[in-house]
Amino acid sequence: MSGQVRIGDRLVGPGEPAYVIAEIGINHNGDVELARALVEAAARAGADAVKLQKRTVDVVYSPDELQRARDSPFGSTNGDLKYGLEFDENSYRSIAEWCAAQRLHWSASCWDEASVDFVAAFDPPWFKVSSASLTDTELLRHHRRYGKPIILSTGMSTIEEIDTAVEALGTDDLILMHTTSTYPSAIDELNLRTISMLEDRYGIPVGYSGHEVGLAPSVAAVALGACVVERHITLDRAMWGSDQAASVEPQGFERLVRDIRVVERALGDGVKRVYESELEVREKLRRVP
Repeated sequence: MSGQVRIGDRLVGPGEPAYVIAEIGINHNGDVELARALVEAAARAGADAVKLQKRTVDVVYSPDELQRARDSPFGSTNGDLKYGLEFDENSYRSIAEWCAAQRLHWSASCWDEASVDFVAAFDPPWFKVSSASLTDTELLRHHRRYGKPIILSTGMSTIEEIDTAVEALGTDDLILMHTTSTYPSAIDELNLRTISMLEDRYGIPVGYSGHEVGLAPSVAAVALGACVVERHITLDRAMWGSDQAASVEPQGFERLVRDIRVVERALGDGVKRVYESELEVREKLRRVP
């Protein structure tokens, strides 16, 4: 049985309610007021936290990649897009204040060491490491320097690559996230039974980061043992942006949280018993006592 990880004022792991993360990611489209609306929508839905992404653009991307032609609301190159999606310190300070007002935790996926340092200055209760960074051992170790719990996504990774990442991080205060790194993900490729396999293999809490269309697999993940559920949140799936189509709108996010809580109550403790509510029916229908 995997242990529990303390995230701020919450215990996360077996026996605890699933920790629900509304991933804003880059769905804010570089607009801090849109980010605020997404924070407020996540709070209304009952999420526990929101997550963004942080990159030092000229470190993560090569000059050739930044010059590549790509149309976006920010300009005609990929660099225009990548720089346009990044928030500065003042924007992050505002987001941190809004999250505190809504009693939401927040953090970010940091794609490089300088971004880890940038986010660490806000003292988040945890760090998220994206699937894209799972094989970046030096970046993993840099996260560990801050002594924060780490939530590590395992999409597009072999089991050997996950082994190496877990060895680099150690298992203390580590949560793995099963995920499929396509947007949106095909239902036949979600492979939710991997959740229990990862928990058995590493002996630590395991969650689920879903990119599918719909809510049912994310709810089913909780029934299969996921202690964290992460889904992208958007105000409108038809908005411009690469992640919008695989995201959940506010009303859907409310249903997601509601259904997760219903499933948690329905799972019970696994002890077979006769409930008092069954006694009258038992007396009436049993032919042989």
